[in-house]
Amino acid sequence: MKTINETDTLKETIQLLKIKQANELVYLKDQYYHTYESLKPLNLIKNAFGQMATSSDFKGNILSNVIGISTGYLTKKVLLGSTHNPVKRILGTLLQFVITNLVTKHSDTSKS
Repeated sequence: MKTINETDTLKETIQLLKIKQANELVYLKDQYYHTYESLKPLNLIKNAFGQMATSSDFKGNILSNVIGISTGYLTKKVLLGSTHNPVKRILGTLLQFVITNLVTKHSDTSKS
């Protein structure tokens, strides 16, 4: 009678292991699907831009760059206007570049 009881226990254990295996297979397939979806190029790009957009440092950098570029552009237009002289245009572009860099790098002090 002892062998029947052990046989029943063994069958019950096998049945439980089969159920566990089926559940783990479902979980594995689900995980594969999510991994496959997250590795698609479009989803990678969306996630990267989403993380950058929520970063406060990134927002501050964008603001600093916009302020710097617009200040450089306005300075060039005010000082030189619209000239056709190639030397003045090159000097104006260099001036715009220098002012843009200065304002962008020192925008933290101007914000405070």
